[in-house]
Amino acid sequence: MSQLLQPLTFTSGPTMKNRFMLAPLTNSQSHEDGVLSDEEFNWLTMRAAGGFGLTMTCAAHVQAIGQGFPGQLGVFADKHIEGLSHLAATIKAHESIAICQLHHAGMRSPKELIGTSPVSPSYDEKTGARGLSTEEVELLVQDFIAAAVRCEKAGFDGVEIHGAHSYILCQFLSKENNRREDHYGGSLENRNRIFFEIIEGIREACGENFMVGVRLSPERFGLELLEVQTLAQQLMSGGQIDFLDMSLWDVFKEPIDEALQGRTLMSFFTELNRDEVRLGVAGKIRTPEEAEKALAAGADWIMLGRAAILHHDFPDRYREDPGFTPVETPISREHLAAEGLSEAFIAYMATWEGFVEKE
Repeated sequence: MSQLLQPLTFTSGPTMKNRFMLAPLTNSQSHEDGVLSDEEFNWLTMRAAGGFGLTMTCAAHVQAIGQGFPGQLGVFADKHIEGLSHLAATIKAHESIAICQLHHAGMRSPKELIGTSPVSPSYDEKTGARGLSTEEVELLVQDFIAAAVRCEKAGFDGVEIHGAHSYILCQFLSKENNRREDHYGGSLENRNRIFFEIIEGIREACGENFMVGVRLSPERFGLELLEVQTLAQQLMSGGQIDFLDMSLWDVFKEPIDEALQGRTLMSFFTELNRDEVRLGVAGKIRTPEEAEKALAAGADWIMLGRAAILHHDFPDRYREDPGFTPVETPISREHLAAEGLSEAFIAYMATWEGFVEKE
């Protein structure tokens, strides 16, 4: 049997029935106040029904001021729990692990969306984001923890902490964005501090079988690959997370840093000592062959984004037919609608070059 179809265990939480995870995808389908919509519920539960071993929500913001896009799922208030409970229960009914991704856009929160200036570790001239006070950083930590508690109350198996793609935790990690002079800025240890405070707080506030993962991106956004590699090792050695999700843009690419080229970007993370932590990768995995290749290169599991948009049942199709070949893009709007995408989601996908057929 293909390794992709083999189960995977974690230190906490249930066993994943295969190595397919649904990537957390922006889809702009929920209500303005962050309450889950029927459209987003349908999109996610179709993937759980289609065989994904783990189904992850889109980025769900932990503070109202941290909203990053219209129609974003929220987890910053108790009013969100009812919808999240229905979602988690349905995902789990399909024998898929239910994970909510915790997010705050920081300086990437559009001012016109949140109604005020966005916030960031330090003042950002380009976006007009103001720097957070030390007390506000401490509140941010507590709001990530409170969001995880809501997710546990809603029945999710766990959460993923979004520390990638220049959102607020990634901004703390970046020397360019983080020019703080308190204990959240300066050294790598200080810039990383917020990650470990959030993780420790979630572990203290939630049950011992509640899963905790982290998403990182290793370059761009003012990040240094070797610093991110150090953080990844610290996270995996700390014994407090269950999985690390590396968002690589292309799992087979080389680093941007010319001095570090000659090997894949992924290899900087597969070579680390994982202890009991499971390592996953995302980035242009479009076919079963590419997924198999990523596992052969040392990943424990793979995340599908665009491929999961095109086929809600990608894992089941591969299980039933080892020769399964996904459809090519650009794809018709009718196909996407049949795959559970709402008009808002299709409109968003149409902004991706070459993905949706032109009308």
